[in-house]
Amino acid sequence: MSKICQITGKKAQSGCNVSHSKRHTKRSFDVNLFHKKFYWVEQDCWISLNVSAAGLRTINKIGLDAALKQAAEKGYLYE
Repeated sequence: MSKICQITGKKAQSGCNVSHSKRHTKRSFDVNLFHKKFYWVEQDCWISLNVSAAGLRTINKIGLDAALKQAAEKGYLYE
């Protein structure tokens, strides 16, 4: 399972650790990802999503149905 949010599409970025002597070593900035189950009222079923903290705030703000429609049209949903 890749570390990608199914609502916002956020994924891990790569960058560098920079030491005091300015030495650069590769590292990855992971997403704050949760595996959560949501009750989808419109379909009368439970669904499980990999959602970032920003995705949880989006669901709380606009609702699960609208967030899923928005993610589907942007192509972020996967099984």
